[in-house]
Amino acid sequence: MNSLMGASKESFKLKASLFTLTTLHLFNADPLFIQQQLKSLIEQTPHFFQQLPVILDFSALKNNAEQTIDFPGIISCLRRSGVIPVGIRGGNAEQQTLAIQAGLTILPNVKLENTDTTPKPSSAPTATAKLITQPVRSGQQIYAKNADLIVLASVSPGAELLADGNIHIYGRLKGRALAGVTGNQNTHIFCKHLEAELVAIAGHYWLSEDLHDLEQTQALAKDGVHISLHQERLQIKTLN
Repeated sequence: MNSLMGASKESFKLKASLFTLTTLHLFNADPLFIQQQLKSLIEQTPHFFQQLPVILDFSALKNNAEQTIDFPGIISCLRRSGVIPVGIRGGNAEQQTLAIQAGLTILPNVKLENTDTTPKPSSAPTATAKLITQPVRSGQQIYAKNADLIVLASVSPGAELLADGNIHIYGRLKGRALAGVTGNQNTHIFCKHLEAELVAIAGHYWLSEDLHDLEQTQALAKDGVHISLHQERLQIKTLN
């Protein structure tokens, strides 16, 4: 028996990994309305929604706690749009039971910590930085753990940059950039040519349509931009 076990190879190995998951905060649980809004968003940022895993958050439906949720309908409309629901947060016991029956997992509610933006040494990333000199292609994800991320080349649509610290992009950003992914609100995004699908700091984000709606974005994008978070609102200004 011992010799047999020694000769066999491991079938798998468990490792802890960090992934960012988009949260879909539902204000209306009607699959038809969800699909209509998704269609509009996908027309603006098609690459962002390709095989996008999401968490469904029902906390905004507290006033409709007794509402029966059509989980199969919601899951079906999301998957048709390329969105992959993996779990839910919030909801009552009956709704959570229905979610489990539909193949979703239940995630705990997360309470926000004190949002005081005064810099604290313990919350700041280390002084190290991860340097990327090659173009970041569609489908690639680069994560700078406990560090800033510096990209000297362009970032294609469908590519994703993640950093616990700041993100610096000296090429064109056509993909996604998420700074402060572990919650540090004092992080920043610096970009020489902004054409992003999404930018985010500590969970606060703008999609490409939000950037297009900002009157100053087009002018700023030509000179490079500095994106920061102030009082839980993203701000954008020129680098010059």
